[in-house]
Amino acid sequence: MRRARIRQVFGGTSAGILMGLCALSGCRKGEDAAPAPRQEELEMTLGQENVARAEVRQLRSGPGISGNLQARTAAAVRAEVGGTILDIKAQQGQVVKKGEELARIEDVTLKDQLIAASAAVRTARSALQVAEAEQERATRLSKAGVITQRDFERAELSVEQAKGQLAEARSRHALAQEQLNRARVVAPFAGVVSERQASAGDVVQPSAPLFTVVDPRTLRLEASVPAAQLEQVKVDTPVEFHVTGYGDRAFRGTVERINPVVDPATGQVRIYVAIPNTDLQLLAGLFAEGRVASKGTQAVAIPIDAIDDTGTEPAVLRIQEGRAQRVNVRLGLRDEVARQVEVRSGLEDGDVVLLGAARSEVAEGGRVKVSSPRPDSKPVEEAGPGVGGSEAPPPPSSGARQPTPRPASTQPPAEDAAPSH
Repeated sequence: MRRARIRQVFGGTSAGILMGLCALSGCRKGEDAAPAPRQEELEMTLGQENVARAEVRQLRSGPGISGNLQARTAAAVRAEVGGTILDIKAQQGQVVKKGEELARIEDVTLKDQLIAASAAVRTARSALQVAEAEQERATRLSKAGVITQRDFERAELSVEQAKGQLAEARSRHALAQEQLNRARVVAPFAGVVSERQASAGDVVQPSAPLFTVVDPRTLRLEASVPAAQLEQVKVDTPVEFHVTGYGDRAFRGTVERINPVVDPATGQVRIYVAIPNTDLQLLAGLFAEGRVASKGTQAVAIPIDAIDDTGTEPAVLRIQEGRAQRVNVRLGLRDEVARQVEVRSGLEDGDVVLLGAARSEVAEGGRVKVSSPRPDSKPVEEAGPGVGGSEAPPPPSSGARQPTPRPASTQPPAEDAAPSH
């Protein structure tokens, strides 16, 4: 009886322990099965250099051209007489007037030749006076019948010979005077001395190069266009181009002449563009690259870098209500110089789109925030090589910004400043 009671007690105790363990295990299982708290959706923060705003702007398109700027009027000033250079009065970069003396060559021998030529003129003039006096006397004697007709004709012939000798002497005198004047090297027109090839003391021969004078007020650009695009190039067609060393500043000219012969080796036609340079800002020799602006339109445009053409239709990522939205667009005229493309449908004026590497970093439908520009930075709308400018900004080195907070936004690229990283 006692042994049965003990078993009953232990049995109840074991059941309680088991029930407790089950209860504890059940509670932990319930705790493990509880749903995890919902994570907050991340927001991608982009800088001003990663976006662009669709704007109405003037677009142009046409055959691309490139080449070096040349002075439209240039002259190689050479020595016209031989001798020692006595003095140099012009240096590189010096502005000169037409007829201004650039150098002087030794002229002692030339002066002596001029003196001899002057003496010969005086002698010939005196001989002519004597011959004319003899002719007058012979005329009177011939009328009186004192001399024969042959003597009279000889007197007339002597006059003609004296006149010829005087003319020859005067011609030699003029040549000597001209040679003496050539000892003074002068500027052929108003311009700037670009090169000087001689120095004082040099002994030069005729035709030796001394200076190069150019007129920088009008430059010329020689370039070639494919013959297949020749119909887009006409005389007086405007040309737009950029010049090395002047950033994104645009310059303009007009097609002045078109070569009538196609180069058989390249299949291209040579064109000549006149470029006014009255403010003397451009320099001959600089490399220029642009296009013949044969077509133009004014429409909503975005940088070419914003277009995603990997799919069947071109598309952009537009930021709307804080999220990236993929939008198919229909494109029109491309402006390769300004790096802009016309958007005929899909976007409206003022829409903000992603650029470059930011398009691959931001997923469609993801939350996006564009940081405000710094107080000293230029606004997005300003023209230039940045958002909404004439040239698409280069893709940032690190792509789109990570969703971690960052300091003030990077300054957008400006016309004369490279994008900061």
